[in-house]
Amino acid sequence: MGTFSLDDTIVAIATPLGEGGIGIVKISGPQSIPILGQLFVSPSSTTEPPATDHLPSRRLTWGHIRDPQTNRNVDEVLVVTMLAPHSYTRQDVVEIQSHGGIVAVQRILQLTLMAGARLAEPGEMTLRAFINGRLDLAQAEAVLDIVQARTEAALRVAVEQLDGCLSAQVRLARAQLVDVLAYLEASIDFVEDEIPPQDVVAPLEETAATVEELLATADRGRIYRQGIRAAIVGRPNVGKSSLLNALLRGDRAIVTPIPGTTRDTLEETVNLQGVPLVLVDTAGIRAQPEGEVERIGVARSHAALERADLALMVIDGSQPLTDADREIARLIGNRPSLVLVNKCDLSAASEDGGVPHAALAAGLLSDAPHLSISALTGQGIEEMEHAIVNKVMGGTVIASDTPLVSNPRHQASLKQALDHLRAARDDHLAGTSADLVAIDVLEAVDALGDITGETASEDLLEAIFSKFCIGK
Repeated sequence: MGTFSLDDTIVAIATPLGEGGIGIVKISGPQSIPILGQLFVSPSSTTEPPATDHLPSRRLTWGHIRDPQTNRNVDEVLVVTMLAPHSYTRQDVVEIQSHGGIVAVQRILQLTLMAGARLAEPGEMTLRAFINGRLDLAQAEAVLDIVQARTEAALRVAVEQLDGCLSAQVRLARAQLVDVLAYLEASIDFVEDEIPPQDVVAPLEETAATVEELLATADRGRIYRQGIRAAIVGRPNVGKSSLLNALLRGDRAIVTPIPGTTRDTLEETVNLQGVPLVLVDTAGIRAQPEGEVERIGVARSHAALERADLALMVIDGSQPLTDADREIARLIGNRPSLVLVNKCDLSAASEDGGVPHAALAAGLLSDAPHLSISALTGQGIEEMEHAIVNKVMGGTVIASDTPLVSNPRHQASLKQALDHLRAARDDHLAGTSADLVAIDVLEAVDALGDITGETASEDLLEAIFSKFCIGK
């Protein structure tokens, strides 16, 4: 992205390329209105070229985009101008709304570039909103979270962050630390003057408590934002693919009575009570794979299990446990998991020594919930979904007035701030000199400032905004 500049005018396509009802080209910068004036022709205009600087702000105007070199119309459009500072970037902004389609939108983009605009970098529109003070950094990141939200719960968390709920608490905590830092620095610089004593421990502990409260929401917030990966594992023909289809409410995976039908991992995402759950259907795991293809599939199943946040171990409740079942349980180890005793619709009369096969599963992963299900009939599926959410969320309930910390970067900064707050408190209580205590307080101030952008470096800004799409 290079050195940030607000002096030039940038342009980007703000809608996905392809056939659609509408395509939008967005221009931001000091030359937005003059560039539009070179291209836009309104039937109601009495001037040539039309006086686009007199178009009403934030109102749609009908007309055509015309190629100034050929004097031919490119497309029938609606345009809207948003004059600074009342726009997304707090600059003059123009949106050209054309018919959706690759050719028309790309042609309008080319004409704006020829008229003097520069192609925007990824996230540069939102970067300008941040630099111009319309959004702080946490709010800017929430824009991307809104675009990428996969569930209503994830959207709600992102919108709360965009509204400034997290930023307000972080700013309040940071301001409290700035007051402590000012006192410490004054006591260092003016040793001979009589500076009224000030309580340092209380504000440090109060700020630490606020940071701890925010950190307590981080795991739940991350799940809403990123989702979790759940690997469906088990030996061949226990019903893993049938379970995937049951959770998706459709036939996504091929299901046959032949063991080993699934030879590769298959990923699908489902909205499970507001939690984005990435389901990974894996090849059946057995000690002696039959052939090279199955061997590769089993290896990929092992890899999927290693990357998973949650293991859904499926066993066949109509058959005795096998060594393969026990080996898979061993591979799962201490990973968060559920044991799903499938095929409960089949006769439970089949027993080993008078003990139902489903009861034999109690010895597997004893710390994990055990549920009887039928992926074929749907029996127990709803209870299983509740158990998955309960397992993932840990039964925690976050107060509604506490914003969720959903961004791993924010979590890391909060942890860093908390470490320095605790160090500053302990050092002060131990009688350490004010200048050393001030170092930790300053580090905590900077860590909190990284969240809202007050102390963010240029490298950090580039890393964040490079994740945005062009046009946002």
